[in-house]
Order: sequence, then C-alpha cells, then structure tokens
Amino acid sequence: MRYALKRLVQSVLTVFVVVSASFGLVRLLPGGPLDYLRAQAIQQGGSDLSVTEINRRIAAQTNIAVEEPLYVQYLEYMGAIFRGDFGRSIWYEAPVTEIIGPAIPWTVFLTGSALFLAFTVGVSLGAFMAYREGSRFDVASTGIGLVLNSTPGYVVGLLFVAFLGYRLELFPTGGRYASALTPGFSLPFLTSVLHHGALPILSMAVVGFGGWALSMRGNAVRVLGEDYLRSARLRGLSTRRIAMRYVARNAILPMYTGLMIAIGTVFGGAVIIENIFAYPGIGFYLIQAINARDYPLMMGGFILITVAMVIGITIADLTYGWLDPRAKGGDARESY
Repeated sequence: MRYALKRLVQSVLTVFVVVSASFGLVRLLPGGPLDYLRAQAIQQGGSDLSVTEINRRIAAQTNIAVEEPLYVQYLEYMGAIFRGDFGRSIWYEAPVTEIIGPAIPWTVFLTGSALFLAFTVGVSLGAFMAYREGSRFDVASTGIGLVLNSTPGYVVGLLFVAFLGYRLELFPTGGRYASALTPGFSLPFLTSVLHHGALPILSMAVVGFGGWALSMRGNAVRVLGEDYLRSARLRGLSTRRIAMRYVARNAILPMYTGLMIAIGTVFGGAVIIENIFAYPGIGFYLIQAINARDYPLMMGGFILITVAMVIGITIADLTYGWLDPRAKGGDARESY
C-alpha cells in the first residue's frame, strides 16, 4: 500500500507538472500564443475593438484572463483544466472538448487494433522462433523482425497509400467511413469503418510486431535454458503443458510493462499515421492545431496524451507485483 500510494502521488505530480508546463507555454513565451491571439482579435474586430473585449476573447479561448496577476491567471487556468475545460479552438471555433471527445474512440480503435495484432502475432512468432533457435527460419525471422522494428510506421503508411490506395485503389485513402453512410451499428457502416481503418492499422501493426517477436524470442530462449524446465521434462510433463505453463507465462511476463506503456501511448501513437491517411483522430487534430497555431487545441491534445501515458505506466507499476510474486514493493521496477 505504501508503494502504491507513492506511485499514485508521483503520477499526480507528473500530470500537475505537465499542465503547469502547458500554462507556461501558452502564457510566458515571448511572441507566443497570446500575442498571436491578440493580433488575430484586432484583425477580426477592427481597430475599434477595445482592450477589454480583446482580453475577453483571449480568456474565452485559453482560460487565461490576461488582465489579472500571473498567479491568479495560473490558478484559474489550472482550475479550468481540471474541470475539463480546455478552452475554445481558434481554427474550428468550437470548444476543444467537443473536438477531442468524438475523436478519442476512433484513435483508440486504430491504435488498439494495431497493438492487438502486433502483440498477438509478435508473441506467437517469437515463441516459435525460440523453439527453432538456430534454424533458417529463426535467422530469417530475426532479420525481418530487426528490419521492421527499425522502420518508421509512416514509411509503411506512405507505401500503402501509394500502392494499395492510389495505384490499385483497393482501399480508401482518407476518412473514417464512407460519407454517404449514417453512423450506427449496421453491417454496411461497420464494414466501411473496417475498410477505411485497414491501412492505418496495418501500417502500425507491421512495424510493431517485429519488436514484440524479438522480445518474446529473447525471453523464451532464456526461459528454455532454466533448470526447472529440465526438471519438468524429467518428471514427464507434456510438451504442451511445459510450453504454456512454464515457457509462455515466464517469457511474456517481462513484456507486460512494455505492453502497458504501449497502451498508455494509445492516443499519441498514431499522430503521423492519422495525418497520412487523413483519419480524423487525436493525432490528426493535434497536427492540424500545430499547423494552424491553434494553441488551445494543441494544449488539449498534448495534455490528453500525457495523462494517458502516465495512467498506463502507473497501472503497470501497481499491477506487476500481483502478476509476479517475486516483485514486491519498490523492487517491482527492478524486476521488469
């Protein structure tokens, strides 16, 4: 309980620091967002716009009342953020939560599906590579895994767009689903969602499974050399029981933390991929906000991604000791 409380406090402090840093980025940078918003307000409202009206517009968009002292601005900004009020988007002229909220399920769908495919295929392939250690299959698979693990996902995404999207026209190259369909739990709509999400998902899964396969192979090879496996064979246990209960369980366990961190990056893991395929998710809106200098939307996306990462790492820390009895308290971090 003491370790769990310590980790929770660290997580809250991390989120607090990130939100504070976002305030500094919005408020303290010279020639930064506030100057840009002020110039934009003057341009839109004309020379007759009063200073009070300009400050009111800035406060509505950034949750910062520029006429107040700095500490008052900070307290109001922090209070608004923790209430879920991220301000108003400059580019889309809508509350940030109304833009990010509907995009969350689509990003989770993309990155979650890609992670599931990459992890499942990678672990299965890595286990088979370990049992065939030294064979041609093992050497070839290891080489392919190294190449894929070193290849950026956007490279595969661009290749998929060029050949499967534009040249062969087998898959759409933008959107979440066909514009003519009405969202709902109907077969045509679900089929369209899968059709539009296939290339982004494969782009992330193809480059992701290589790393999982190599990790699983290394862990399984180490486990196969342990003395307790020799004892299990001498006791006459079946190969299937040895493979599932001893090898697979102990080889996958060290990968648990990496899996939880990968789940934590679910919102930020498809930033470039979503823009390549014009897929309106969190990453798509984040890049759009950066290009349009839409600082409230940019900060909202950044805070959401950071909070998700912190939650994923915290869950990994708190649950690893339950999965592995050898890891207790602060020693859990050293165990994985």
